[in-house]
Amino acid sequence: VPERERNDLKRRKLLLEVTLKSYWIRKGSAFSTAVARQETELTPEMIATGSWRQLSFKPYNFAALGLPPAAGHLHPLLKVRSELRQIFLEMG
Repeated sequence: VPERERNDLKRRKLLLEVTLKSYWIRKGSAFSTAVARQETELTPEMIATGSWRQLSFKPYNFAALGLPPAAGHLHPLLKVRSELRQIFLEMG
């Protein structure tokens, strides 16, 4: 379509330009149909037999936060005191 006609059709909103992108996907050198499960722990048996040399291990995440530390509990007398305080506050 000539440039002049194209601009005229776009101005009248009778033409919509669409850009298409395409990608070529090819098999790489590390392509495999099987998913290899990476080991997460090194066991004494692996060290004794030397099998750890042929295994692939999952990389360690040093940025992980881990589990939060377990918090303590209130003393039973403090629980009673807070319950009594709440009762008296509700009574006025």
